Amino acid sequence: MSEATSSAKLDCTPIKFFNELDQEFHFDLDPAATQKSAKCARYYTPADDGLTKDWGGCRVFCNPPSGKEVGEWVKKGYEESQKPGTIIVMLIPAKTDTSYFHDYILHGKASEIRFLRGRIRFTDEDGNARGAAMSPSAIVI
Repeated sequence: MSEATSSAKLDCTPIKFFNELDQEFHFDLDPAATQKSAKCARYYTPADDGLTKDWGGCRVFCNPPSGKEVGEWVKKGYEESQKPGTIIVMLIPAKTDTSYFHDYILHGKASEIRFLRGRIRFTDEDGNARGAAMSPSAIVI
């Protein structure tokens, strides 16, 4: 999921890609989803506004809405990761020149950064393949 908050095309995480991460992390919350694209039994839609919800104590998979909002989601992920028993795994654009990358990921703030080789091919809400992402991606833990 990267669910945009408008009716624009959504960049949803391919289920096979998610399942590989889920085998490792056992996610229980998708805070940036739609009802159709949610990858976990517990999820927040744009109407719920996952940025305002508590993620504490969860194993979170977050593919935030693309665009300028990514920084807000990364900041929220970092803040929530400080809570006991909370693991945050984010699929984000690998834009290492951004303020949010320096402020909330680098210098030991993330426990791990996995840069993806090539460009991920997102899907729509129904799981249909879309074109390759516009930029490289990273998994930030």
